[in-house]
Amino acid sequence: MAKRILIVDDDPAQRRILEETVKRFGFETRVVPSGEQALEVLEGPDRATVSLVLLDLVMPGVGGMGVLEHLKGKAAPPIIVLTANGSVDTAINAIKLGAVDFVIKPASPERLEVSMKSAMKIEALSDEILRLRKKSEGTLTFDDLIIRGDGMQRVIALGKRAAASTIPVLIEGESGVGKELIARAIQGESERAGRPFVTVNCGAIPENLVESILFGHEKGAFTGAVDKRIGKFQEADGGTLFLDEVGELPLEAQVKLLRALQEGEIDPVGGKKPIKVNFRLISATNRDMIQLVKDGRFREDLYYRLNVFPIWVPPLRERSEDIPDLARHFLARFAAEEGKRVSGFTDEAMRLLMTYEWPGNVRQLENAIFRAVVLADGAELTVAEFPQIAAHVKGFTAEIPPVPAGLQKPAAYTGPALLGAEDTVPQTVEVRPTSGSSALGIPAVTESGEIRALEDIEADMIRLALGRYRGHMTEVAKRLKIGRSTLYRKMQEYGLEPRVN
Repeated sequence: MAKRILIVDDDPAQRRILEETVKRFGFETRVVPSGEQALEVLEGPDRATVSLVLLDLVMPGVGGMGVLEHLKGKAAPPIIVLTANGSVDTAINAIKLGAVDFVIKPASPERLEVSMKSAMKIEALSDEILRLRKKSEGTLTFDDLIIRGDGMQRVIALGKRAAASTIPVLIEGESGVGKELIARAIQGESERAGRPFVTVNCGAIPENLVESILFGHEKGAFTGAVDKRIGKFQEADGGTLFLDEVGELPLEAQVKLLRALQEGEIDPVGGKKPIKVNFRLISATNRDMIQLVKDGRFREDLYYRLNVFPIWVPPLRERSEDIPDLARHFLARFAAEEGKRVSGFTDEAMRLLMTYEWPGNVRQLENAIFRAVVLADGAELTVAEFPQIAAHVKGFTAEIPPVPAGLQKPAAYTGPALLGAEDTVPQTVEVRPTSGSSALGIPAVTESGEIRALEDIEADMIRLALGRYRGHMTEVAKRLKIGRSTLYRKMQEYGLEPRVN
């Protein structure tokens, strides 16, 4: 469904011009001639259908300023003010009252489109921006998380109980289920909200640096210790220390961690006396900790010290009711970031997402939506944008993208020969055909015999790879021996995946 723009202007000619301009941008429109009628729409049942407002400032009765004043502090779509009066004071007042931009009439289509795209991008990302700010401030709560299904209600209930105490918490679950977000929500609802939240990925620390990073070191404690450094425990003083993948800690560090938990103090490497620290410990793991203990890879006494209040986060396949909300959230975020006008999913695409088992959990769903948005050409995501997912779900088949036009070439280039060139000079970049298929080739020279630019040949090679590997971006990047981000960037540069404006 296309986004709807509310146009508010008392001048019939201006309304028609704006309406036709906005429709050319690909949006639906609703037109009203007065501020009173605009307020009826924005405060009535049709409010949810309006994505943006183009508001004339000077109108009989309730003018643009009156509309802004009435809506100040209320939930409303982004508002762009249009006026023939371009004074600085007027613009400042409109912005103070909540307008996101100020455009002088008559506005050029280019200026209007830029303003609209910027406003809608900010609106689409507003929830994500708020969530990121609360995350950085240590005030994220369970209400900010997209966990609405029954499968997560026990997690929320346990998390809120843990937040009311300083008891050590062990969050267990598969990789990608969102264990760190649960830990942050526990802090955000505790008395330590707003204080430091220090994350340590225990599996990513080199074994010889574990003690230094966790507990700090004194200057000269070991070769290379040219300065004193405080450890993660001291950074978390007064707040929360989150040890992710705690099962990966080496045994030597486990001993010092146990002492820190029991005594509330740490011993920096090379330090002469212990240092008192006040921290709340939350640990997380995707490993079978009992098995690690049995195998002698994790201390039993430390395990029981960490596992005082366990919380199990179920995998995404066991809480499929969360998938629609998560998918729509990721879609809004990535569509705004990528400048795409993708507003939803087809019923079949959503059924595919609900049916797939998601071994990579929420992290995999996020990446799948990101890729689908980059590939999307329409207003909705279809099964065709999820070929890798569809290939693993019975009853679904993603359309195979056709080989781009112009890539079916004869094995030997038949264009004009290079002037003065010997027959041994290659004129094609050969692509060997598969069994039973015709040869493919990318010309190295133009029809006039001139050498083609490397950029043109590279663009053709990417087109060929996209067709050959059916749009599977991971495989395309692998075969071209470039990173996926580089592939996406080059596709954008060469117009192979044009943004929808």
